[in-house]
Amino acid sequence: MNKTITFILSASLLIGHTANAQDKVRRDIAYDDAHASQILDFYPAKTDKPAPVMVFFHGGGWRGGSKKHLPRFLTKANADGWLAVVSVEYRFTDVAPHPAQVDDCARAIQFLRQNAKEWNIDQDRIGVTGGSAGGHLSAYIALQDDEAKPKSKDPVERQSSRVSFAIPFAGPTDWGLLSTVKHDHPAYRQLLGYEPGTPADEMSPEKKNDVSPLHFVSSDDPPILIVHGDADKIVPIEHQGTYT
Repeated sequence: MNKTITFILSASLLIGHTANAQDKVRRDIAYDDAHASQILDFYPAKTDKPAPVMVFFHGGGWRGGSKKHLPRFLTKANADGWLAVVSVEYRFTDVAPHPAQVDDCARAIQFLRQNAKEWNIDQDRIGVTGGSAGGHLSAYIALQDDEAKPKSKDPVERQSSRVSFAIPFAGPTDWGLLSTVKHDHPAYRQLLGYEPGTPADEMSPEKKNDVSPLHFVSSDDPPILIVHGDADKIVPIEHQGTYT
């Protein structure tokens, strides 16, 4: 069954800005220790009950951007008091290629669950969102298999990486399209460790499948709301062809 709804909307909904300082925000919390970029910011909700949480993965071609810049709809919901927000930093492609980025994002979800009681979070209501590269990471986390390792000595690794829903904004979903649709941006190749301009047919089919969220669609996936503009020149609208 197709559980995905696609909306063609203006990208202005995701125009970000630096979030206003809040007294209770916890910044630069390490969720792993392999690299200095594996940190997150936690914006608590103003409620006594365990709160739903939205996890934000920023864009920037998997090579730039910052967790400091939250979209307005998240800062507004957090300021209203009912939603907790987590903004995640992850390793860029100049540090490590795919799957480092999705592994970091999955680890952040697991770390969040490990701290759910302390942070007053409802771990059954965890959503993910982000734009462009962050849209890709959001869709990937929603669709990939659970990364939990029940027998691990690391208590974080024993936690589930699954989420309840995702709202990816203009995220690429299918690297197979590189062979049929023009993709000028070098980030698509760099994410897989290739030089910019590498012909698509010279790229590993296995790598292209593994980086594509579309490749992991299954019947047990959570709902996904896709927001994308049909005039997008960086991420062609063809990436939102179908999730069935």
